[in-house]
Amino acid sequence: MSSSSSQPLSGRRIWIAGIGGAGMSSYALLADAWGAEVAGWDRAETPYLRHLEGLDIAISADPPQPPAGWEVYVSTAFAGRVDGRPRADLLAELVSLRRSIVVAGAHGKTTTSAMIAFCLQRLGQDPAFLIGGDVPQLGGNAGAGRGWLVVEGDESDGTVAHLRPEIAVLLNVDLDVHHPDVGTRSSLERMFEEWLSQVSQVVRAEELAPVDLELGVPGEHNRRNAAAALTALELAGVARRDAERVLVEFRGAGRRLEEKGEAGGVRVLDSYAHHPAEIAADISALGERVIALFQPHLYSRTLHLAHGFATALARAHAACITDVYPAREQPIDGVDGRLIVEELATVRPGMRIGWAPEPEAAARVVASWARPGDVVVTLGAGDVDRVAPLLLELLA
Repeated sequence: MSSSSSQPLSGRRIWIAGIGGAGMSSYALLADAWGAEVAGWDRAETPYLRHLEGLDIAISADPPQPPAGWEVYVSTAFAGRVDGRPRADLLAELVSLRRSIVVAGAHGKTTTSAMIAFCLQRLGQDPAFLIGGDVPQLGGNAGAGRGWLVVEGDESDGTVAHLRPEIAVLLNVDLDVHHPDVGTRSSLERMFEEWLSQVSQVVRAEELAPVDLELGVPGEHNRRNAAAALTALELAGVARRDAERVLVEFRGAGRRLEEKGEAGGVRVLDSYAHHPAEIAADISALGERVIALFQPHLYSRTLHLAHGFATALARAHAACITDVYPAREQPIDGVDGRLIVEELATVRPGMRIGWAPEPEAAARVVASWARPGDVVVTLGAGDVDRVAPLLLELLA
């Protein structure tokens, strides 16, 4: 590969607002590897910044003035606070610079894109990848290899509609009230169909049968994710038998039913699941004696999906609910985790249900319930993952 094609962004200067996010940090890493001078700002330290050592990154409550003459790209979280182009423009350019595979859909994007990148890497094809979560076996959430570029595409702000990959994977369609920009379910379906019509090779995961392999990640949903990954890999020229041989070694992405340890005969796992469909899939994948510790994410989502959360959590043996992790939202009067507690008591009368506003308090409740053979899973897109060490300590 020539130097010009390996450094296609040489001479560019790119400044990113929200550079510590899962997506923007990965774009920054790839842009830097492809020759651009990259800098940026975020309001807080994040785990993803450890992959960007050496870049000029400001951490402050308020964004600084971007340097003159630099291209400015702004994450969705800070749109309106910083003048610049949307993240979709930067990702679209990165996708255009390499043979690309984009994975989209409401649920399973991180795992499926990680499966594809993992197989390509293990088979010596040196992929680049931009994934919305850390993948321990890949060394992070982004990589700058010289092969295919594997991308997790997000529909929440319409970003995926701007991408023109060679191969598109659509896993599923589901509406999340957290994503108001996509409108109704019908408008979301229309957006996906318009996007797919502009891609030469398409994988529709819902048309595929789940794989019949002994995977290293549990659940029917992951057998469906694997079917989509294998089909995309075949379109990319990988023999299915070769892909299957390495896919069974895949152990999952961070916070996707991630094993945190075992103590007192109780397994503890952590999941980023924050939508009813994801919670239901995770609980179903773990067996009968599952104790769920759920931290709702966003007041608006809790208000509109309280019944859905209750229906999903009712699959567990027991559940303890914390207060809402607000992220960037302001509180809504009358909305907290007790909405889900009340719904759950109605959906499944007699179920053991706990309410503990702080995750640490919820961990103590759950640990007091757990018995050898149980599985405890912490669920949510906030900071509930921080209680796993406490859970293991209490269980021991």
